[in-house]
Amino acid sequence: MEIRGPVLLPARREDIELETLDGLTLVGELAVPESPREPVATLVTLHPLPTAGGFMDSHILRKAAGRLPALADLAVLRFNTRGTTSPRGTSEGAFDGGASEAFDVAAAMDLVRQRGLPRPWLVGWSFGTELALKYGRDHDVEGIILLSPPLHRATAAEVAAWDGDTRAVVVVVPEFDDYLRPAEARERFAAISHATVIDVAGGKHLWVGETQTRRVLTEIVAAVNPDALPLPEEWDGPIAD
Repeated sequence: MEIRGPVLLPARREDIELETLDGLTLVGELAVPESPREPVATLVTLHPLPTAGGFMDSHILRKAAGRLPALADLAVLRFNTRGTTSPRGTSEGAFDGGASEAFDVAAAMDLVRQRGLPRPWLVGWSFGTELALKYGRDHDVEGIILLSPPLHRATAAEVAAWDGDTRAVVVVVPEFDDYLRPAEARERFAAISHATVIDVAGGKHLWVGETQTRRVLTEIVAAVNPDALPLPEEWDGPIAD
């Protein structure tokens, strides 16, 4: 069977709730490799802008959770930030433009620590990249992966602060992005001397299509667990319900 679209490969999937320091309950899901395998690293995903339709099921994040526990031995944590709704449910609170969402990131990282999940990385997409840039340095992560960063909310100072940090900064920029294209991205991330900026030919902000999905998932795995590459495009085992 070709691996494409919404296919769910085998994983242990669990509905979870996150409790924020300001008293909200956020809903989400944790997917880990099937027993007896254990995850070698953890993706803490931060979804696109909820006021523009972003949520924990935004397709790249949903496909990461559907495929990467089986293909790359990764744990994938997805959740709705405050005030965001998905089929999983609605997280309490209201969208705060990236300010109080600092508590949401912290709540996700609390769960990672409580569960003993290994080698966490923040994976942000669009609005989620702003949260990773603004708040990722406050947490015990191996690095951040930024998909289609618009750099609307993260300030130049918040970007430059990562230059004094040894943790990885991987920036995946589509050629035809609506907000920040590769040439400008290289200029604006030049403040981080160790940042890796990856141009994706033909890519667009929403990464539509299986070719773009596979490219994005490959870049994530290349940063986090390169031994799992190349990612297979076919699966001959069972499929999750």
